[in-house]
Amino acid sequence: QVQLVESGGGLVQAGGSLRLSCAASGRTFSYAAMGWFRQAPGKEREFVAAISRDGDNTYAADSVKGRFTISRDNARNTVYLQMNSLKPEDTAVYYCAARSEYYRISYYDYEYRYWGQGTQVTVSS
Repeated sequence: QVQLVESGGGLVQAGGSLRLSCAASGRTFSYAAMGWFRQAPGKEREFVAAISRDGDNTYAADSVKGRFTISRDNARNTVYLQMNSLKPEDTAVYYCAARSEYYRISYYDYEYRYWGQGTQVTVSS
């Protein structure tokens, strides 16, 4: 079992930065590929970024490439999403997710087994 708790969301002006954190409980964190997804009001949940178990491989959605960076610290059981040059269209609830252990990094939300409760990010223009 993995429990995920996101933090770091808030209100920021366009062009600003935020760093989201996702703290995971459970011994299997270091064996789980992790991802960040987001959902804006009235829209479907979408992929943002993902990272492999060891952190060597990362994916990012085209809409955030060059602005967002995903990373992890397995010693702290934490995954991060550094968000720079934020835009109003980045406004959404951001969710951290974990795959079952040993599964590969993925873009697809249905392949993630564990989810956090979400943290709100609001970017004002």
